[in-house]
Amino acid sequence: MQIILLEKVLNLGNLGEVVKVKDGYARNFLIPQKKAKRATPAALAEFEARRAELEKLAAEKLAAAQAVADKLNGAAVSVARKSAMDGRLFGSVGNADIAEALKAAGFDVDKSAVRLPEGPLKMIGEFPVEVALHTDVLATVTVNVVAE
Repeated sequence: MQIILLEKVLNLGNLGEVVKVKDGYARNFLIPQKKAKRATPAALAEFEARRAELEKLAAEKLAAAQAVADKLNGAAVSVARKSAMDGRLFGSVGNADIAEALKAAGFDVDKSAVRLPEGPLKMIGEFPVEVALHTDVLATVTVNVVAE
């Protein structure tokens, strides 16, 4: 299916590009999330008329994400969990736990923005964690997992 991107989508394209994606990806994710529209002649004409407005909105989102990233970079949060004597946790610390700790610290971060490429944290210690606030903006936060 041919679609017009209404904002930058990671690993797909930038604002205004016409790309071909699988039907299910377009119908179930991109179009309902208002990230894209079907590429019809009428939609292309409407997009060109609204192009400046959409670019301005995208720039504002990027600036807001950059401002939050400046505050968030270098921040440290602590998460307490029960652990064994050797430092292994009885559970794990996932992205929802880290997002909750960041919210308690005053940052409005969604759990899907927290990236744990090696999976949940299962040991006591300090770990650097990336938070994706925008497709172009990453902030690094230190998560300190302590024993309860």
